[in-house]
Amino acid sequence: MNTKQISEPKKDYLVCEQKLVYTLLMASAGMMGAYTYVLRGGVFCNAQTANVLVMAINFGRGDWLGGLYFLIPISAYLLGAFVSEILPSPVKKLGFLRWDTYLTIFEAAVLFLLGFLPLSVPHQVVQVLVNFLASMQYNTFRQAEGIPMATTFCTNHIRQVGVGLAKAIRKKDRTALRRGIIHAGMVSAFLLGAALLTYLCPILEEKAIWLALIPMGIVLTKLLRADLGTEHHMLDRKPSGH
Repeated sequence: MNTKQISEPKKDYLVCEQKLVYTLLMASAGMMGAYTYVLRGGVFCNAQTANVLVMAINFGRGDWLGGLYFLIPISAYLLGAFVSEILPSPVKKLGFLRWDTYLTIFEAAVLFLLGFLPLSVPHQVVQVLVNFLASMQYNTFRQAEGIPMATTFCTNHIRQVGVGLAKAIRKKDRTALRRGIIHAGMVSAFLLGAALLTYLCPILEEKAIWLALIPMGIVLTKLLRADLGTEHHMLDRKPSGH
């Protein structure tokens, strides 16, 4: 047993780094992904691997125009990463709220507005907006209590579950097993969010996206309480991974 680990004090994490916040964001992201797939054109907007792949397939088939179309969602995702990297510094100078909180407010506002767009609106409009939001969220929320995380897709979470199980079996590593369980919980939150929204899509139609505001609203409440109260003196402190 490592005595250094026993005596090492537990790190104090910001509210925006809490595992609960990440779990709620995963549930919301699952809803966004299901929404664009079920109601808005049958595409996944939370990540871009599929878009790059389909673009390459179109190019390989000689459909250059069809391939170039995918530059639109890819560019929206790129822009989201760019904006979320540029804005935190000037936002910090305001000294009122953290960037994470402003982003969550912006996400909630956009998702609320999307619920008013009828299904007759070109799907590309909604897809680009969700691409933009997903990119900013992914680039902003990076670590949950010291554990690297992605809040908009499941690939790395699933990988980490496998890694955790392997280390637990080979090395009896309880920490790796615990991390694997945490990642499995993130995947479960994403799955449950996507399943719930899919079930209600036929009933609520375009307004189904408002379901994503429930976990998003809980996150926003926690962030606002921290920024305006318990963590107001720590607005300059960067979350882990930044």
